[in-house]
Amino acid sequence: MRLPTFVLALLCLIVSPILVSPALAQRLDETPRVAVISAFPPEIVALNAATSQQKTYDVNGVTFMTGQLEGKPVVVFLSGVSMVNAAMTTQMALDRFNITRIVFSGIAGGVDERLDIGDVVVADQWAQNLESAFARETDKGFDVAPSIRTTALANYGMIFPRGIHMPGDPLGAPARVWFPADPALLDTARKVAAEVALQRCAADKCLVHPPKVVVGGNGVSAPVFLDNAAYRKYLRATFDARVVDMESAAVAHVALVGKTPFIAFRSLSDLAGGGAGANEMHTFMALASDNSATVVKAFVKALPN
Repeated sequence: MRLPTFVLALLCLIVSPILVSPALAQRLDETPRVAVISAFPPEIVALNAATSQQKTYDVNGVTFMTGQLEGKPVVVFLSGVSMVNAAMTTQMALDRFNITRIVFSGIAGGVDERLDIGDVVVADQWAQNLESAFARETDKGFDVAPSIRTTALANYGMIFPRGIHMPGDPLGAPARVWFPADPALLDTARKVAAEVALQRCAADKCLVHPPKVVVGGNGVSAPVFLDNAAYRKYLRATFDARVVDMESAAVAHVALVGKTPFIAFRSLSDLAGGGAGANEMHTFMALASDNSATVVKAFVKALPN
């Protein structure tokens, strides 16, 4: 008996593995470049202005600008605000450009009570502080199964922090809480820290203390704008955090998976709810953005070719 052609084709699909060639993102530029990222427009103004030989590429609504910053080839772009946007656009850049290092520049909330608005913090490592389980509340308190509670970090009410299992982790592998900045990039940041002059005044508002660059310690990120004194204290006590933002840990996560050196520079625009009055971000956002950009420009200039 002779089977019709369409039946033979169907049988082949059933008995043979389906091989799908993934569509590769189009590489737009082969020059080795430093990715310089900010989350939203006010943070990137000074970096755009300092970049020469500009050429832009639009990818799904994201504008990537190549050029020269402090004599180094860069690709400068906005991640968009918050974790998913930051992860998505960072991976887009890795897919389409020859990225040698990832540098994030922007504002953040201060968590360490020893820091002041205008200071620039360069954390050693970043955690996703709201990667968590929201616990069931019972007559005996909050109930979280041991398989769900993957860290020993203290809870904040019903919120129990969880670690993250990386792609390819074997079953039973410990969950990861911290995503590191690159040690060599941190060394360069330390060398630059003492050499930069930061702004102290914005319009008619001046900072009480001259701002400084602080390298080291922990940062945390979550898809939440934090303006709450109690949760700020919790982050300090539980994560030993110095700074909180909405993107850096997501970018550090992508960088780790992509084996690309990463570092983030975050200037404090506010105290994340720890100030005596209203949130300070809108008063000092421009100053903080410029201070972060000032350190990033000096950092990029100091990078080896």
